[in-house]
Amino acid sequence: MTPLKKVEEENIILISDDEAESTLGSSVLLVDPLEKPALEEEKPEEVVDEECELVVTFCKKANVMPHARYDCTVHPFERRECDTCSPLGKNADICNQCYCYVCDKLASECEKWTIPSLCHCNAHNKSKFWKDQRHFAVAGILVMFNLELGDIDADLRRGGDLLLKFIQELSVEYNKYLVGEKVLSTQHECFCLPKLPPGQCNICRSRSMEVVYKYSGVFALVTRFLNQAEKENPKATAVVFLGAAKEIALHKDPTLNCQNLSHTASLKIAVPCLLQRITTQLQRMLVLCDFPKFLHEKFVNFFQSISLPCHCFGFSNSLNVVPWDHGLLTTVLKGQNITGQRKMKGRKVFLWEQLSVIEARVEKLVDKKNYKEAVRYLRAVKCNDTKGLRYLRDKIPFYLCKSGDFMDAAHSLLFPVNSLACCTACRLTPFEYEVYLKMFRTGSVPSGKDMLDPGLWVIAGPPLKDAALIKQALKLLYSNMSLYRNPKCWSTLVMILGSSNFLGRSGHLLPMSLKEPPLDFQKGVLAASGGILEELKTKMNVTFPPAFFSPDLHHEACLILAVQAIQRMVFCDLPYLTSFLEIALAFGNNFWALRLLLDHLSYDEHILHSTVNLILRDLHCQKATMLMLWQNLGPQYVGEFLCLFLTCRHKKMQSIGFFTLNIIRENLHMCPWAKHLCSFFHNAGLRHLPLGTAAHHEVSKFIHIFESL
Repeated sequence: MTPLKKVEEENIILISDDEAESTLGSSVLLVDPLEKPALEEEKPEEVVDEECELVVTFCKKANVMPHARYDCTVHPFERRECDTCSPLGKNADICNQCYCYVCDKLASECEKWTIPSLCHCNAHNKSKFWKDQRHFAVAGILVMFNLELGDIDADLRRGGDLLLKFIQELSVEYNKYLVGEKVLSTQHECFCLPKLPPGQCNICRSRSMEVVYKYSGVFALVTRFLNQAEKENPKATAVVFLGAAKEIALHKDPTLNCQNLSHTASLKIAVPCLLQRITTQLQRMLVLCDFPKFLHEKFVNFFQSISLPCHCFGFSNSLNVVPWDHGLLTTVLKGQNITGQRKMKGRKVFLWEQLSVIEARVEKLVDKKNYKEAVRYLRAVKCNDTKGLRYLRDKIPFYLCKSGDFMDAAHSLLFPVNSLACCTACRLTPFEYEVYLKMFRTGSVPSGKDMLDPGLWVIAGPPLKDAALIKQALKLLYSNMSLYRNPKCWSTLVMILGSSNFLGRSGHLLPMSLKEPPLDFQKGVLAASGGILEELKTKMNVTFPPAFFSPDLHHEACLILAVQAIQRMVFCDLPYLTSFLEIALAFGNNFWALRLLLDHLSYDEHILHSTVNLILRDLHCQKATMLMLWQNLGPQYVGEFLCLFLTCRHKKMQSIGFFTLNIIRENLHMCPWAKHLCSFFHNAGLRHLPLGTAAHHEVSKFIHIFESL
């Protein structure tokens, strides 16, 4: 006996621990020591339970509490394993507190209490049959997942309701499919006498009708329910998807011969298509949703119990998704295992997962900002879809930048994950190249999950030094021919080298105006640049001369190296260039570096003419853009730009300055700053122009226009 004392009523309640051993006929008794018992004179002795050390001074029959029918103390109950034909003994008799064990409601309200072949009045908790009946009645269709009653919550019940509705509607649509449609055969001939041409004999035509089985209606119904289920909570979605997988796996194709049907009309094509969607979504959910471990296992075991047809055998192990606490996966994420393989019982075991699972894991790691773990996982995991995995691995450098490790990110762009793959640099776009250089330069990264996401940039770590920056930037260009021949990439390189390593409030780079270094310094850097560029193309480790590490002139040294690299590119790949003006504009206020480039290009007459023609064509095609740009940059910049070309010793190069002046003259209404340009020419420009030359004449004519206004 187990004692329980109620202080308010000063009663003692005796509850039997084991109803099978109870001799009192009821599991609950009330003992009131203050009430005088009716039989006290006849039996005054005390009842002592020595084992429990409890003295019972008074006993009375307890108030009847709600109970299962087999526990009733008023009416006897007869037990058998699974008798449903008719009520046994007096099992149909009830008191007002008897409950149906199966329905879990008052026996008086049970509609199947005495119905033959059901007879809930015979149900009790010692029978496996009746336990299963109760489980099914309470769990409903969720019983197929072998869930405990205590595990079923509102979300799972919602999924069960949707699944039951789905199965009912699917049954109707599937029966329509099995009936088929009668259509006229395209090939038939007349066997009657007299023989008529094909298609004109009604008798033969009726015999040539064939039945076509189109799965399209079933496919549309399943698709509609899957779309609806995806909007539900994860547990409900998983229940519907798993139930749908089991139902469509049971569908049979009644056709005896091959029918030329679309992918939704043919069962053997449509069912694998639906299973692909179902398994892919379930794989993602098993990774992304925090299902309890028992529920995770129940879902996986249920799918494995589905008997798949031969045309769906490929999905047999689709849900064998490694849990997050798996030993090999855990060691990979922690960096204890960089290869993704280990030995178990003398054989190698690899971390091998399907692409949808890999995508889901990376998504969750990135959402939690575990960028290092995402990198380790992508480097170690293996997959049958090599192209899809390569796409995910191409994001490794960006994740390293997000973690603040810019040097490792730069190396990851150039070195493949394994020897059989090519490096990420081979697939970079010009925009991605610009973003990477911006991150390397400033130590900042986009705040979003993707490098292409718009928005603010945040500081992630120390930026690369100038020597390392230009080394990695040139290696990227040499590794990707499409980038190498793209003028935007070269303009990006020049712009990055001519900018500060601090971002402005708007997230844009802040340009620097570098003072022209001494000629001896320029010559020394130019002399060393040739060998450096050749080594960057062939060697992994390249040593830079001390000039590139000078605390005063390292910016200038890197810009001179970029000038030399552009010159070599133009000499070798000029026919592939689509523009040169944007490269020239990228130098900003560092006109000394642009002049150095133009002087080197002037050594070859053919290169000079081709370069000038490219610039003139760009100016002609982009007049409106140039006018807006000059409006922002101001007359000082335009004056320096004009003087740079007008003072060139080659007349062909001076034509660029003439063309620019003509653009301004023809659009004075769009150039309110043009009058300030006259002041620039008076103060500085005219002193650099030889008197009597064509350049001097054009500038004088330009000034005269404003003086006459």
